[in-house]
Amino acid sequence: AEVFYGRQVTHIHRKDTCWEVRHKDGDAEHFDIVVLTMPVPQILQLQVMGENQRRKLEAVSYSSRYALGLFYKADTQIDVPWAAKYLSNNPCIRFIAIDDKKRNLESKECGASLVVHTSVPFGIQHLEEEKEAVQDIILQELEKLMPELPKADSIKCQKWRYSQVTRSVEDCPGQMTVLSEPLLVCGGDGFTHSNFDGCIESALKICEVLKASL
Repeated sequence: AEVFYGRQVTHIHRKDTCWEVRHKDGDAEHFDIVVLTMPVPQILQLQVMGENQRRKLEAVSYSSRYALGLFYKADTQIDVPWAAKYLSNNPCIRFIAIDDKKRNLESKECGASLVVHTSVPFGIQHLEEEKEAVQDIILQELEKLMPELPKADSIKCQKWRYSQVTRSVEDCPGQMTVLSEPLLVCGGDGFTHSNFDGCIESALKICEVLKASL
């Protein structure tokens, strides 16, 4: 399969025996089958389902938070005795992980990276603020927690508007078949539960639907 990135889908329309998918730059492509796995609020924006299906999806809710990535040059040492740490009482930061150490992939040739997740209350409080301003707040709090942390070579702050599912689709079906012919199916952790196992469970349910359609 040829994979394309960075194409924001804006419209999906049924056209004869296939689906016409239009993306932000105005171009349209046609597909026999469409599978949607973005967060449920983004699926709803496409307005492709019936009223009963819409009501079920409108009941789904997500938490919001920020993620901060710090990237280091090769040979930079992050001298802490842990690979990941959960903080239950910090108003800003909830989770810190040294990614290469957590994955047991430490290497002198590749620089370390550190990821920080904020708490849900912090994410909600600062959700509509500029990322640069929120990044500064997170970095200040991180310096308090890890004063010996080396200076990062680069930093990326990501607003995670749809973080973890707090209420999934009723009965957690794993997928929702919007239309059988031509096939349009929705899935993702919003249809199961919000962890990696939930994503896999949904993927398997979608595969069952795809096999049955062939």
